[in-house]
Amino acid sequence: MPSRSTARLAALTVAAVCSAASAVVLTSPAHADAVRIHDIQGTTRLSPYAGQKVTDVPGIVTATRGYGSSKGFWLQDTTPDDNPATSEGIFVFTSSAPKVAVGDSVTVTGTVSEYVPGGAASGGQSVTEITKPAITTLSTGNAVPAPVVIDAQSVPDQYTPQGDTADGGSINNLPLRPATYALDYYESLEGMRVQVEDTRVVTATDRYAELWVTVKPDEHRSSRGGTVYGSYDSQNTGRLQIQSLGATADFPKANVGDTLTGTTTGPMDYNQYGGYTLVADRVGTLRSGGLQRETTEKQTSRQLAVATYNVENLDPSDNTFAQHAAAIVNNLQSPDIVSLEEIQDDNGATDDGTVDASVTVQKLIDAIVAAGGPAYDWRAIDPVNDKDGGEPGGNIRQVFLFNPERVSFVDRAGGDSTTAVGVTKECGKAQLTVSPGRIDPSSAAWENSRKPLVGQFVFRGKTVFVIANHLTSKGGDQGLTSQYQPVTRGSEIQRHAQAQEVNAFVKDILKVQKNANVLALGDMNDFEFSGTAEILEGDGELWSAIKSLPASERYTYDYQGNSQVLDQILISPAVRRDDFEYDSVHINSEFNDQISDHDPQVLRFRP
Repeated sequence: MPSRSTARLAALTVAAVCSAASAVVLTSPAHADAVRIHDIQGTTRLSPYAGQKVTDVPGIVTATRGYGSSKGFWLQDTTPDDNPATSEGIFVFTSSAPKVAVGDSVTVTGTVSEYVPGGAASGGQSVTEITKPAITTLSTGNAVPAPVVIDAQSVPDQYTPQGDTADGGSINNLPLRPATYALDYYESLEGMRVQVEDTRVVTATDRYAELWVTVKPDEHRSSRGGTVYGSYDSQNTGRLQIQSLGATADFPKANVGDTLTGTTTGPMDYNQYGGYTLVADRVGTLRSGGLQRETTEKQTSRQLAVATYNVENLDPSDNTFAQHAAAIVNNLQSPDIVSLEEIQDDNGATDDGTVDASVTVQKLIDAIVAAGGPAYDWRAIDPVNDKDGGEPGGNIRQVFLFNPERVSFVDRAGGDSTTAVGVTKECGKAQLTVSPGRIDPSSAAWENSRKPLVGQFVFRGKTVFVIANHLTSKGGDQGLTSQYQPVTRGSEIQRHAQAQEVNAFVKDILKVQKNANVLALGDMNDFEFSGTAEILEGDGELWSAIKSLPASERYTYDYQGNSQVLDQILISPAVRRDDFEYDSVHINSEFNDQISDHDPQVLRFRP
């Protein structure tokens, strides 16, 4: 089953450490006789035999992988030691389709390597392997070792040890404590046959034929069957990725809340895209949880309904316009204002200098009308070509849709891709200098990233300022299963600077008019408990309204088994004092047939 998660992007053979803070030491191959798999795996994440040649390592072939760039087989010892920290399984990298079969009893001679999926720069952990193998088959048709059962009782509640400060924060050389830490427990099973039973799906099947389950059904359960990620200190230890050694077409198409009934069995692997993974030679039977897409309430005549929706690189060549339109009309109940993120220019990813997006936007508006919705008007500012990040050539930007029968837009000329919007005072009220406008587009905070779009609206005679955001992504951050603990979130540096710019602009409005209605909304690419959110909120200038929901309902995105918040609507004190209603409308993130990876958010209030 070809998958991005099995790509051998880089490999390192290390003798002592695999840490960015230490030099990677290559050794001349030595010979190690009478070595068994648990000796090779050792009691830390790095093999004491890394870089050495080992001879006649015995075991039973438990699974083979003949696809992708990580071809080989898993070998497991039938005579385990009594140390729970040492794995009895190992991957043998053959580089071509392996010639052994499940149940073969073999001995392997080769070189022990520590392979880091994604390369050392990724910060990921390594997989202990035997490479350049010479294989001797002793017998065939043998029973494979019984799988280790992974369940709520076996997985510790603590997620990971603290990294060794003397080793750059790496956990690689720390002794494994599988009874104390979840990541140590999974590591102690690396390469071994494992099994989960009757597990609930917490991330739907993706396009790479992967899904996530939890072996801890009560761990931070969402109201709809997922697992909520609520703070950096409360990691969800029961999450486990499931892939398959079988055909992609046979992999179950699961939604969140579904169950893999019976047993799912296979070797424990580790990859760049999610860490510890059960690569199944047997997948449980899918039982539907009956999850349905949500529909929000319709706003009353006196309520202003404002939504934010990331439509995931929408351009005229896409076939999702009718589905997005139906979602806006039916599931979101035709909000008065819709802030759209990831609207691409009129020829999508073709990088020919085109920046106009009027064809893209009009195609969506027409689809909304065809779905029975209002004839929205719209406002946006075209970016400078290739300066706002995203897919190269796509020139993504934020766009305001608004229903002119319910709300009016205050147009003030002069706003363009390089002009900064400001705030003035007219008749004691705050006004924008340009509308629509962009917040300080020349600031270094917005380099290769989307600039916030600001608009001034009027609803029933009341002014509402709306700031549409799409902050820089988490790309490049270390994964939760990184060898460095706590992980480094390098993308926060720019995102924090962007949050400061947005907060400063809101302060400018509130200095002129402290009771102004201000909404800062969009794909913030960060959690409601994050430093980014704290900076946006400032000293009370804004407040993330998703925090008005119960903890089990706070999520807009589902990633690697974690239901989490990326999309937010932050509100000024005047809006917060109103009897507002907030809804995270779950129509995408939990489903395998999603039209976007984000769930839209809706706020209803009376200005």
